[in-house]
Amino acid sequence: MTELTTAELTTIVADALGPDTPRRIGVAVSGGGDSTALLHALIGAGFAVEAVTVDHGLRPESLTEAEDVGRACAALSVPHTILCWPGTEAAGNLMDAARRARLRLIGAWARRRGIDTVALGHTADDQAETFLMRLSREAGLEGLSGIRARFRAEGVLWVRPMLTVPRAALRDWLRARDIGWVDDPSNENDRFARVRARKALRALRPAGVTAERIGAVVGHLAAANAALDRLLGQWVAAHVTETGGELQVPEGDFAALDPELRRRFVLDALIWIAGTDYGPRGAKLAAFLAAPRDATLHGCRIRFARGRMVLSREARAVAGLVAARDAVWDGWRITGPVPEGARIAALGAGGLAQCPDWRATGISRAGLLASPAVWMGETLLAAPLAGVGTGFVARNLRGSFADRGFSR
Repeated sequence: MTELTTAELTTIVADALGPDTPRRIGVAVSGGGDSTALLHALIGAGFAVEAVTVDHGLRPESLTEAEDVGRACAALSVPHTILCWPGTEAAGNLMDAARRARLRLIGAWARRRGIDTVALGHTADDQAETFLMRLSREAGLEGLSGIRARFRAEGVLWVRPMLTVPRAALRDWLRARDIGWVDDPSNENDRFARVRARKALRALRPAGVTAERIGAVVGHLAAANAALDRLLGQWVAAHVTETGGELQVPEGDFAALDPELRRRFVLDALIWIAGTDYGPRGAKLAAFLAAPRDATLHGCRIRFARGRMVLSREARAVAGLVAARDAVWDGWRITGPVPEGARIAALGAGGLAQCPDWRATGISRAGLLASPAVWMGETLLAAPLAGVGTGFVARNLRGSFADRGFSR
């Protein structure tokens, strides 16, 4: 790419966001070059910006850097908030835990501020690095179709308007305008898979394999993936019944489905029902698809009965899950006359025994066992999905399965 001008950068960002994006927008700013450039581009494109920085506490200087972002935002008359997450307490995959924490914290911040859209500073290099990482894991078409340009999570629309812009071009743009940024030393730590992919991308450049060219390939794959998703969406609309967070499909229709679309349907159904970002391990999913039968998979139940395949939440997966009366429980929110001191927990067998008309709901027994209910101590007050409790409503915050889209 030739030298990037301000007009070009702001046009790229504005076009990627589209005309329907609210003029007031949030932006996640770490202090690095990518997010710093995005902050300035959004301002240049005429958006009313509010910035947020998550301090992971993984380095002694991280809070100071977050405060520096705040001072830079103040100089631009941009409101800024610092959110803290004790990354040192994370277990398992640190990068994944940090990503999840950022989404959760920033999503809650955006909702409090009345912000619907939050912009992220991922670039063409991030797209290429992700492609290489997924390639090393033998990902299929869905995984190789790249980072999503936009997605909804935590009640917020997340957008990545700079996925076509190389990281080097953004840094050149910042230098030309004497705008500083901070380089996180962990970006050179080979402990992380993304860093190893970044270094591999540098090594591939002499062979003509650049972030821009990988981005073009990702675009081709994404188009093919979208076509399959459209076919699956049409099939779901014609054959799948959704009731109370449970999915049902005639066995014959499922068996007649193309094997790749069958795999996508089960994968997306499990992700939607369990409310997770990722599906089960590929080997477990492949084993089920090779011989479909009653199974427990990914915190979900799959059963075949009366000529239908039924997918629902697994009761055991939510048996110990308890939420306050006004909190979200396993992706559900219950509204109505919920008294002080009540709790939200699974209906369970004891609760279902108190719901004489549950069969009229159209939801299976297994699905209702894992459904949300209002309890006061050991007393059942309401089970909206099982037809008990006047004035109580259970809303699935994941939305409709048919409307969710099917690209992972």
